[in-house]
Amino acid sequence: MSTPAALQSLPEAPLIAGDAPEGGRAFWAQADDGARLRIGYWPGPRLLLLLPGRTEYIEKYGLVLGDLARAGWGALVIDWRGQGLSSRLAPDAALGHVGAFADYQRDLAVLLSLARGLSERPLPILAHSMGGCITFRALVRGLRPPAVALSAPMLGLAQPAHTRWMIRALAGTARLMRRDGGYVPSTGPEFGLPTMPYAANPLTGDRAQFNRMQAQIREHAALALGGPSLRWAGLALAETAALARAPSPPVPALIGLGDNERIVSAAAIRARAARWLEAELAEYPGAEHELLMERPEVRGEFLARALALFASR
Repeated sequence: MSTPAALQSLPEAPLIAGDAPEGGRAFWAQADDGARLRIGYWPGPRLLLLLPGRTEYIEKYGLVLGDLARAGWGALVIDWRGQGLSSRLAPDAALGHVGAFADYQRDLAVLLSLARGLSERPLPILAHSMGGCITFRALVRGLRPPAVALSAPMLGLAQPAHTRWMIRALAGTARLMRRDGGYVPSTGPEFGLPTMPYAANPLTGDRAQFNRMQAQIREHAALALGGPSLRWAGLALAETAALARAPSPPVPALIGLGDNERIVSAAAIRARAARWLEAELAEYPGAEHELLMERPEVRGEFLARALALFASR
């Protein structure tokens, strides 16, 4: 497969064999502050941007990329800084950390620049969780893709108000003491999917998908990420609070939400959907956080609706 001109100057990056369709490749790119980012590319008659959530990485979306390919879509996918095989930002590589939430906009700028070299028109965006938060911030700043589909966008976190207040206070105090680079209390390097039992998981109601995701990071430890740092948590709460006050952008949107959502704030998602004139909220009974890793009927229906929206634009 020939390399598109827009990618020819980029060094090849590893892509771990898995369940993604053939023809995909990965490349190293660099943000304007020097962070090294891994970008995945799958060619297709039409292209979209696929923006993962916190802890996620390109290979996790292998089955989704296969679904896209069968529907005639290729994709550009990113490992955000601090996760996947992109630059890790702390001596403890398992720590989910970022210096500033605005740094994710630097990463997105790299992806958008590559997209402009691959397509004469702006590309639609399919984003999950933190990727949805990053997308919404970019929309507020003026990005105008033809349409977006946001799976459980992180427009707020699911903790009670008093817990959010305590985390922000703890993160703020720790930052003043230059000690906000440690894990949020009750988390750690093995926090989350690596040690999570299926029965208690808030990610998916599909046992096969859960087993697949867990096996992937157990087999390829370099892809795994543990709990967030106090800085990440404090910044995430500040960012979602700021976005709640922002006006809704004039961009067509599909917003997906499982009715058993326990990671991001369902109330914040519903509130935004109610204020977003061009947005449609699709709720899925019995679904957990990761709609694109859910039961086949949920994943298929959400993805079909997203692609129909993109095709219509």
